[in-house]
Amino acid sequence: MAHPKRKISKTRRDKRRTHINAVAKNIATCPTTGQPHLFHHAHWHEGKLYYKGRVVAEKEVAA
Repeated sequence: MAHPKRKISKTRRDKRRTHINAVAKNIATCPTTGQPHLFHHAHWHEGKLYYKGRVVAEKEVAA
């Protein structure tokens, strides 16, 4: 295994990591239901699965 010959300083380490950061997700609003959801993702609302404002599937209720 490789071992460093010298300790890497905190400044040098942090310079390398400057581009690593958290980014907030983009949130879309469904034109039909008005519910917030992630772009390009289907979402459930009142027992129905919506994608691009259309009903794709419905939950089956067992009797």
